[in-house]
Amino acid sequence: MAAQREWFEKDYYAILGVPGTASAKEITKAYRKLARELHPDKNPGNAAAEERFKAVSAAYDVLGDEAKRAEYDEVRRLGPVGGMGGGPGGFSFNVNDATDGGLGDILGQMFGRGRAGRSGAASGVGPRKGTDVQAELTLDFVDAARGLTTTLHLTSDAQCSTCDGSGAKPGTAPKLCPQCGGRGVIDDNQGLFSFSTPCRRCGGAGTVIEDPCPTCRGSGVEKRAREVQARIPAGVSDGQTIRLKGRGAPGRNGGPAGDLLVTVHVTPHPRFGRSGNDLIVRVPVSFSQAALGADIQVLTLGGPDVTLRIKPGTQPGSRHRVKGLGITGRNGSGDLIVTVDVVVPTTLTEAERTAIHQLAAADTVAFGTDE
Repeated sequence: MAAQREWFEKDYYAILGVPGTASAKEITKAYRKLARELHPDKNPGNAAAEERFKAVSAAYDVLGDEAKRAEYDEVRRLGPVGGMGGGPGGFSFNVNDATDGGLGDILGQMFGRGRAGRSGAASGVGPRKGTDVQAELTLDFVDAARGLTTTLHLTSDAQCSTCDGSGAKPGTAPKLCPQCGGRGVIDDNQGLFSFSTPCRRCGGAGTVIEDPCPTCRGSGVEKRAREVQARIPAGVSDGQTIRLKGRGAPGRNGGPAGDLLVTVHVTPHPRFGRSGNDLIVRVPVSFSQAALGADIQVLTLGGPDVTLRIKPGTQPGSRHRVKGLGITGRNGSGDLIVTVDVVVPTTLTEAERTAIHQLAAADTVAFGTDE
């Protein structure tokens, strides 16, 4: 919650006509009475009443909120409204010298300044991290499983190649800001208090560029094509985003570069599927192999085939797990999941037809009946 500069200048209790010890109910009652009397609908064309209505609304916005009222009371106790004279010379307050909490935090929020060290030295706009850059990459299924190093071709903000990021024309350099003397801030006397605000001449950087670089016009950044070497880890999945630290847009005022966020798209494999780090493959077997059991050869991803023994009576669609032959990623290695498909031949030789008729005659299992 940020305190407002007006809190030092206005007595909201006086505006509502209530004492500082008024209860929340008394404050609400006073506000409603004044709001009815001063509402623009009741005072058309009355500019004075409209201004009073706005002031009453602003006062209630603070005093009608328990948390805001507590902060306002703290400001009022220590600030001009609270009667803190400070002598003819006024009172100078340095946010950096404030203790944690209380007025120091309120003033820091007011003027956009976080808690700083207590050296008393003012600082301007500090280093700012560059923005993150988005990119997309399409990978083959096998490359995504194994990982690889590749080159990304981007067009994005990058350090200016003409001035090396200084923003100044080659042969020149940024100069100390004459307005703030390189401090990046200007002391702003507010009467009882004195605050430091960012220098408008240099934007808080402490330096000015009198002869800007013709390429980046003084920003130190240009949009251009660039290549980035990227290491894609093994096991990356479709839709996953990889963060490459420091490969994004350059920072400002000496700040670090942003990150490069690469969204990966993985093309399907003609044989394999994937579930987490498990590889899924379907293997066709004959009726005789499923009925009698057999040793079958199973394709692996980039390695030698493995032999899988299926038991007699193996059913179509049954799943068999081969440990450790899945995808290896950051969360460990998956398994190879083999689904058995029993293939029914579409054409038969006379010998096969005779054998099947004999099997049918000897078959003790009846199908297609209600019994």
